[in-house]
This record gives sequence, structure tokens and C-alpha cells, in this order.
Amino acid sequence: MDRRHLFKTGLAAAGLTALPTLARADTPIVPIRVNEPDVFRTTVCLRPFRAAGPRIETETVGRKIVVHNYGHGGSGWSLSWGSAEAAVKLAMQSSPEKIAVIGAGALGLTAAITAQRAGADVTIYAKERFPFVRSARATGTWSPDSRVAKESAVDAGFADRWERMARTSLAFHRGFVGLGGNPVEWLDQYMLRRNPSPPPGTPEPPSTDEDPGFIYLEDRLRDVVPRSHAYQGPHPFDAAEVRRLSQMTFNVASYCHQLESDFLAAGGRFETMEFHSPSDLSRLKEKVVINCTGYGARALWKDESITPVRGQIVWLVPQPDVHYGFYARGLLVLARRDGIVVQATGGEMSGWNDDNESPDPEAAKAALETLKGVFLPA
Repeated sequence: MDRRHLFKTGLAAAGLTALPTLARADTPIVPIRVNEPDVFRTTVCLRPFRAAGPRIETETVGRKIVVHNYGHGGSGWSLSWGSAEAAVKLAMQSSPEKIAVIGAGALGLTAAITAQRAGADVTIYAKERFPFVRSARATGTWSPDSRVAKESAVDAGFADRWERMARTSLAFHRGFVGLGGNPVEWLDQYMLRRNPSPPPGTPEPPSTDEDPGFIYLEDRLRDVVPRSHAYQGPHPFDAAEVRRLSQMTFNVASYCHQLESDFLAAGGRFETMEFHSPSDLSRLKEKVVINCTGYGARALWKDESITPVRGQIVWLVPQPDVHYGFYARGLLVLARRDGIVVQATGGEMSGWNDDNESPDPEAAKAALETLKGVFLPA
């Protein structure tokens, strides 16, 4: 989620009519221990952005019926179940007994399970599985309209389709809350300001970032998404203003394991296969194929409408007494159970059209130095 939108929906969300924030006893907020030896990896993920939004439509390729399901920008995990429902509805129009799914990431796994529930025998074909899929490098926060489309490029029905996908996905994600391994859970997140907010009605200072024109639709979910509130309890942050909200979070390692297990338990199969062009689909025995190749669709389908948006994450080892998230000083931090995510979000155009998947060590060090400064001296 970009910086400007995060503050709009987080710091200003108190004015929305939304689900009430439940009163609860505050638990101590333990500062994150920031030591470079605790970094166990630095990853780069390319978000597959399409100005017109996700591609969910049918195409005939030779004798195959291909349903495309890719191009979700930074909202792949968040929209996965609703997107799968829309794609599988198209795939089942010919009542196939067998369906092939290409891709074993978030979109592929949820599409495969959804097709199984619709009665199909499903095989997932992919070059890689978790933990090597791009979905494994996701930030892991519920962000259904994060770089999902451009307002100037979507059609008239996009907002309604997006809302259906978001609400369907939210319902499915909630079904994983409380399961062993915590694949999905609610996490306290804090928005921090170094200076107090200006009085209500004060015009926002002009942004120095180029505005890419992303569409923001999260207000459509204000009846089902918790709102933020001013946090008055003790905290370790070097901040003049703190707001807190509950945010749905994906512990991606556990979630992927859960989805793979569910798929296999229902009779699904994985087959290792690499695709270089649409003609390679002729090797599949299934007539109906759901294409969930994410950023890989740019090369496979020669789809130049996909723009890579690069994001780098520094991973710190989990700390048992640290379990929250925050946004401050251009950093999005999530203390997940499978690792502490530290991502420098940069400006609105950060990572735009950058397909370099090699980690940047200097940027990683800078992010950790910024993280240290978020907390008050001990």
C-alpha cells in the first residue's frame, strides 16, 4: 500500500462509518530488536500491475479454453478468493470434469481449490512451488486496492467487480483465522506521525511525488473493515501521534502450507512443467486451463500491459514478544510469525517499471537504520 493512501485510510479513517473498534486491555508494545545478524534474507517481489486491473477473461488457444486470472498489482493475496470465484465461474461454463491450473502461487492455489469445490478434478502445473513462487515474498497485509488499477483506465463496472472480489476474499480469509499455525490473523497496526496532525480542514501540502493515478476503493468496505483510533497507551515509538487499527495479516509460510495441504487432501495433484509460449498448452491433457502466472504472464502471453512494480523486503528473525505492525518514516513493518517484514515504501512511483529482482544491500541497510530511529532510546 502506498504512503499517501495509507495515511488517508488510516489516520483519517476515524471519520468513516465503520465497524466499531472493540475496547480491550493494551498489551505492552515491545520494541523490535534491530541487529543486522538477525537478518535472514532480503527478497524482491515484482507486483504485476495492469492499468485496467486484473485480467479475468476467456481466450481460446488452439483446442484449449484458457481463463486468465492475473495482473492484481499489490492485491494478489487480498483478492485471491474473489478473483478465483470469478475465474472458476468462467472455466465451468463448459462443465469440464478436469481443469488445469498454471501457477502455484496465491492465485493458482485459490483458483485450484475453488475449482475443486465446483466439482472439477484439478491439476496444478508449475515450474516452482512455495517457497520459490513470487507470492512467497509478499508483505502479507490485507490491501485489496493496493496498486490494483488506474482510475483513468478501468471500465464502468470495475469498482463493482472489485467490491465483489474483495468481500468474497475477506469472507474466505476469515475462515482461516484461528487455525493451527495462524495462516491468517488480525494484527494491531500503528500509524505514526513525528509531528501532530494539522487541525481539521487544513489543506494537505502538495505532494512532491508523481501521482500515478491509482484507483482507491477501500471506502466501499467501510462496513466490514475495522477503523483506526487514537492510541493513548504507553508505547516505545518516537512519535507525536499514534493511531491503531486491527488489520488482517497473512503469515504467508503457514498460509501457503495450509492451501497446498487443502488442495492435496481434496485429490489435487502438482506436476512440474515450464511454459514458454501459449502453444505449450497443447501438452496438457485438460481442455480447460486457468492461467494464474502472475508477473510471468508478461513473458508467457507477451502481455505488455503488465508493468512490474518492484518491492524489496528485509526479513528479521521472528521475535516471540513482538507481534504488531506499523507505518512510519516511509517504512511498512509487520512482525509476522514467520518473520519481521521491513519494507521501505518510497514514493508513489517507487519500484515502478523496475524488473530487477536482485536485492539492493545498501537499501536494506538504510531501511534497518531508519527502523532503529523509529523507537525511543532505551
